[in-house]
Amino acid sequence: MPTTTSPLASNESSADISTTRLCMIATPRDSRELWRQALRQTLPVMFGYLPLGAAFGVLFSQLPLSPWLGLLMSLVILAGAGQFLAVALLGAGAGVTELAVATLLLNSRHLFYGLSLLERFRDAGIAKAYLIFGLTDETYSLLASLPRSGDRDNAHARREDQRLMLRITALDQLWWVLGTLMGLAAAQLNFDSSGIEFALTALFVVLGIEQWYALRERWPFVLGLCVTCVGLWILPKDQLLLGSIASACMVLLGHYAILKRRTAKASTHTTRSPRS
Repeated sequence: MPTTTSPLASNESSADISTTRLCMIATPRDSRELWRQALRQTLPVMFGYLPLGAAFGVLFSQLPLSPWLGLLMSLVILAGAGQFLAVALLGAGAGVTELAVATLLLNSRHLFYGLSLLERFRDAGIAKAYLIFGLTDETYSLLASLPRSGDRDNAHARREDQRLMLRITALDQLWWVLGTLMGLAAAQLNFDSSGIEFALTALFVVLGIEQWYALRERWPFVLGLCVTCVGLWILPKDQLLLGSIASACMVLLGHYAILKRRTAKASTHTTRSPRS
């Protein structure tokens, strides 16, 4: 026989649940618990960052620069693929302009990462700058998938979420820095590191495949291939990267302007049609 619940009991149960939830929100979580939760969240990132950071450290050691600069790069730049690209460009003797433009374009997607999380970083104080700084692809995936502890406008719940986000960001950077240290130390053993530079190619192939499945349109990939092939034919080798990037950007901006004009015309036509 089914058990019925009186409205009063239901109201009491709802009140108990609400009270319990408020108590959970009002009570700050223990710092150790937050670190343990952050550690569990970042374990998959650790298994990726340690070998990749080590590959970066080994590659950086092949440059005629102090190894400490590689460690400093991981501490104050934390760009992942951008750091690999910087090593390749520095090794090829690229200038500062090429290095800055290529890094800016490669990491321009991080601007959208920050914009999409600005609301969750609200009122984070000085930690907000570090949370934005530490937004790598993997850290963004973790932070964006974290459930909220409370309502959007609940400042206390938002601060609790930010405490966890801060620890996740710090641990992700720690894995990358530790990987860099491992690579820099391994490079001092004078082992044969030939072929490890393929890590950069493999990394960009993986990023390209991810973008291939994430984007609905395929023509930007075809455009990049065509522009690069034309650049190989008409541009000198030391100007190939910058020239190809600039040409692709001009074509993309032209395509965006055409789409915007067509959308404006279609909107105007739709607005005038009911009158006619």
